[in-house]
Amino acid sequence: MRLFFALWPPPDAARALADWADEVARGTGGKPIPAERIHLTLAFLGEGDPGTAARGARQVQGDAFDLPLDLARYWKRNQIVWAGPRHTPASLDHLSRALHLELRGAGFILESRSFASHVTLVRKARRPRALPDLPPVHWPATEFLLVESRTSREGPVYAALKTFPVLKPHA
Repeated sequence: MRLFFALWPPPDAARALADWADEVARGTGGKPIPAERIHLTLAFLGEGDPGTAARGARQVQGDAFDLPLDLARYWKRNQIVWAGPRHTPASLDHLSRALHLELRGAGFILESRSFASHVTLVRKARRPRALPDLPPVHWPATEFLLVESRTSREGPVYAALKTFPVLKPHA
């Protein structure tokens, strides 16, 4: 069972981003990510026990925030087009760090590279001449999900296993 933690956009934001990805894919020969698979990965665990992952995630507290998507770029190395915040919100950075700390404490081996807040929207893309302006989207981050990923002929299939609130409890 391949596992990861992610932020998931509301359906209207996912649809707007998927429509943008369709337009970009036509110009780059790439494969757009369907609306239902658009997400921002917080931590990729790979193979692992979902119960252990959930116990670690339950320890994480943070503040809810709005995720701005105001930057789109092409990564030649990975041949992807992505969108993300020009400046990572402090609450997102804190959430990612806290989650990684708890998961490492639970025995998961995570990537050591720095967290890069981005949402992959097109894969297997050639360098675009220019990227169209991103659509305005409202992506409130009030929860994060533990997700199972399985492969199929059509691509990955994601199933949310557990949802965790982001909002720190107030006394």
